[in-house]
Amino acid sequence: MADLIQQPLVMECTGWDAYRLLDSGLGRKWEAFGQRAFIRPEPQAMWHPRLPDWPAAGEFIPGSDEDGGGRWQFRERLPDDGWPLAWNDVRFTARPTPFRHLQFFPDMAPVWDWMRAQLGDMTEAETLNLFGYTGLGTLALSGHGRVTHVDASKKSVAQARENAVLSDMAERPIRWLTDDAAKFTAREVRRQKRYDGIILDPPKFGRGPDGEVWRLEEHLAGLVTDCARLLDNDSRFLFLTVYAVRMSSLAIAGLLEEALSHLPGRIEHGDLAVREEGEGGRLLPTAIFARWSR
Repeated sequence: MADLIQQPLVMECTGWDAYRLLDSGLGRKWEAFGQRAFIRPEPQAMWHPRLPDWPAAGEFIPGSDEDGGGRWQFRERLPDDGWPLAWNDVRFTARPTPFRHLQFFPDMAPVWDWMRAQLGDMTEAETLNLFGYTGLGTLALSGHGRVTHVDASKKSVAQARENAVLSDMAERPIRWLTDDAAKFTAREVRRQKRYDGIILDPPKFGRGPDGEVWRLEEHLAGLVTDCARLLDNDSRFLFLTVYAVRMSSLAIAGLLEEALSHLPGRIEHGDLAVREEGEGGRLLPTAIFARWSR
């Protein structure tokens, strides 16, 4: 049975050439995506900014309700097709989206490093990326073997494939699937498939390609249970992140402990966070996570 480590951890993104957290405060954050800076909402930035002025190419103005919505206000013309950025050997395109993101989640960088470390020198691993979005996690894993990338959005899967081409990884063994993550995982259980590693980054609310409704609080437990059935004593990891929901990392760690009771290893949990640049830079929490490793 996996050991649950009660003490929470922080997985810290310190930024790199393609991304830096410049400042934060009063419910907003100022970030650099390559040579362009943007301002986005961040409710957990409850302190005051350190800097008096935030020059930016654009700012996302949130809607009036807490469930999302809003619009971008741009102060300069941006390239219609976005602009190229990179993380290690993974290259990708940044572009503002209607959902306030810029087509990737920079706070996931330490997660990509951690997954690679769990796989070590494996070159024939089988890994699964559920809710894979634009594919940076998939490409980070693809040097270790075959990856199955699942997302309900055709547009996101298409962008992920474009990022694979940008990264010179288009010929790697990646299955690109536009599918409902929960239905796909249930089918994999019936097929008695197994994986060496699974990463899942479910939204609070979403719809599958055929209109399937996903609600995190209702459906997460069943999905995690099915994911656990795809792992065995030789598997290396499962990583779960949760954004934008009133939930403790202890809660999702307890969910993993129950689902993975048949496997050895350890279960850890805590916060993803980004460190502001500069001396005395603060840690800005962005999401909670729970992870199992053997």
